[in-house]
Amino acid sequence: MFAIYAPINTPGSGLTHKLLLTRAKVPATLAIEHGPALHVAAGGDWVISEVAELDVRLRDLSAAAARSATIDARQITHLDTAGSWLLLRTQRALEQEGLPQPELLVPPHYADLIGKVRDGLDFGAAPSQRTGSWLHVLLDRVGCETMRILAQGYQIVGFLGQISIETTEAILQPQRVLPWPALATQIEDCGLTALPILGLLAFLLGIVIAYQGAGQLKRFGAEIYTVNLLGVAVLREIGGLIAAIIVAGRSGSAFTAQIGTMRVNDEIDAMQTMGLNLVELLVLPRVLALMIVLPLLTLYADVMGLFGGYIMTYSDLGLTFPAFLTQLQSAVSLSTLMVGLIKAPVFAAIIGLVGCFEGLRVERNAESVGRLTTRSVVESIFLVIVFDAGFSILFSVLRF
Repeated sequence: MFAIYAPINTPGSGLTHKLLLTRAKVPATLAIEHGPALHVAAGGDWVISEVAELDVRLRDLSAAAARSATIDARQITHLDTAGSWLLLRTQRALEQEGLPQPELLVPPHYADLIGKVRDGLDFGAAPSQRTGSWLHVLLDRVGCETMRILAQGYQIVGFLGQISIETTEAILQPQRVLPWPALATQIEDCGLTALPILGLLAFLLGIVIAYQGAGQLKRFGAEIYTVNLLGVAVLREIGGLIAAIIVAGRSGSAFTAQIGTMRVNDEIDAMQTMGLNLVELLVLPRVLALMIVLPLLTLYADVMGLFGGYIMTYSDLGLTFPAFLTQLQSAVSLSTLMVGLIKAPVFAAIIGLVGCFEGLRVERNAESVGRLTTRSVVESIFLVIVFDAGFSILFSVLRF
């Protein structure tokens, strides 16, 4: 029985009575007609209390001899989300068996419910029936993956446009838009806490470059030019690249995990319900913080890399510190340093943009958080290297 209660005050009695409206429960029915045209007829109350029994019968449904299918649910008298899910799952199962889009007929007043359940489940398109040679299968997979990458690139460009608008507003009206406490917190998290690991790695890379360079240059009696190799490599490429990769692994993944966890905990939905600007509160402080700290981290990595290279040249070549500085000064110029620093804000924007973008795309499950966190790191490092190669070509053409 279904009941609706409404309070009724009886004059003079001081008592509250309840009006009971009842409707008799209609048992769920399911009729299946096999043949060339498979017909599934559903009726009665398709509600959560009936789902268990209906699920058993629908799982045994086979469309082996059918060429088309129809799910007629117009006789359903009461439908909830559980019953809607069962109808949509049956439609999806028949489609996966190779039938053309099975028709689902529902009462008009339940069409919105079916649509919302379908959107929430995000079934997506049925997997294509990949037949033919291995070349056809390969081309099909490459094409699908290419379209996915292009669609995601289009979304990222749109996200970049939104960030650009918010950044412009932050510059014009910093007191109203930009959350300064969040920005300061992100600067500390992305910058100060990255100094130990970044300094250690840059120091070790400096040792490796100097050691390998000296080993090769000794064969020609030109070991003094190890300093030239070290200075140009660290200041132009290695310092900025290693800083960007470390930040992508630490901060980019943290951005995705933090925002994704907020999505899982429904905090994002709560903020949207309150009318808060997600880009202003979650994205902008992180992107701007990275653009501020990454040039400083790059300079720090340059210093540590050169220091590691000096330790190696001193122990292996006996080169004193004044001689090291003299040779370094003749090998590099201010433009060599600026090449590495100019690229840093661009790398920072890429890392922050990708990390926050993937975080906002997280679904409401823990598996999605881990998967998109990994994807954000891979995408960030890939784009950083691509842009670094582009910068190298550009500066080479400009002779900078």
